[in-house]
Amino acid sequence: MSKEIVVSGIRSTGHLHLGNYFGAIQNYVKMQDAYNCFFFVADYHALTTHPDPKELRANVFRVLAENIASGLDPEKVALYAQSDVPETNELYLLLNMLAYVGELEKVPTFKDKLRQHPDNVNAGLLTYPVLMAADILLHKGAKVPVGKDQEQHLEMARNFAHRFNTRYNEEFFPEPQVFRFSDETVKIMSLDGIGKMSKSENVNATIFLSDADDVIRKKMMKAKTDQGPTEPNSVMPDYIQNLFVLLNTVSTPEVNATFRDSFNNCSIRYGDMKKQLAEDMVTFITPIREKAFELQQDHDALRKIMKEGAEKARASASKTIEGARKLVGVNYY
Repeated sequence: MSKEIVVSGIRSTGHLHLGNYFGAIQNYVKMQDAYNCFFFVADYHALTTHPDPKELRANVFRVLAENIASGLDPEKVALYAQSDVPETNELYLLLNMLAYVGELEKVPTFKDKLRQHPDNVNAGLLTYPVLMAADILLHKGAKVPVGKDQEQHLEMARNFAHRFNTRYNEEFFPEPQVFRFSDETVKIMSLDGIGKMSKSENVNATIFLSDADDVIRKKMMKAKTDQGPTEPNSVMPDYIQNLFVLLNTVSTPEVNATFRDSFNNCSIRYGDMKKQLAEDMVTFITPIREKAFELQQDHDALRKIMKEGAEKARASASKTIEGARKLVGVNYY
């Protein structure tokens, strides 16, 4: 029995952080044995913001290395750069013929970009959901692990798949569904209590997988706290709850229980808690950071991984494009 296909990508901008790890990468690692996985570095998506070419190259290598250092096995998954699979571009074009300007202009993320960067309203931003749909449908992905902010894009991918199937009178593309590997996906807030950890915003309140030990310690000690509970078994503010979420991910159950008990009996010392959390965070991140750094020094090894991943992806993609061209009618030989 063939495994179900899972497709997901991560933009090649910024450094990966704890939110990426616990919200996505950790689940990718669990998926790689149970599903046929295509994971790619979305360098084409990054071009909408016109990154420096040298930085783009370095970012692609780093994101690739950090994913591998976090547990992804290139032998088990297709791990590749989006731009190494030219079939993506052809499907992107075909799907653009089924996408309407009006619906694309209504996408909340596009409207956000329009407000934030009014001088950079390029067609790539407008058709971002179409390229995302091409990434997924290229492998006939049925399951897509995405966050809440990407669910509308996935709904549009389903719409494009349905339109293609209807237009050409064949159930060619599956309609991809949001995939939650488990209900235990961890959401990591920014350490300043404002929103979630981000690659580009609140960077001093975000723990990156590339952060040095002392940087981790300084960030953790600046994490938002308060005077502590005044009544036993008080409801935790969300920023305090976030510290316990982090404790639960990197510390032992005994450490977590000790601080939870001290919170509930109003004796908690947040300074001690943050010191403990900082040291446990250092212990957790150090092997990932060191392995990722080692991988980034060996560009030949990373290129080999990317090339082999692209070959796997193209083997899948070429079959899809051949079938799509035949249905559309642009096959002449």
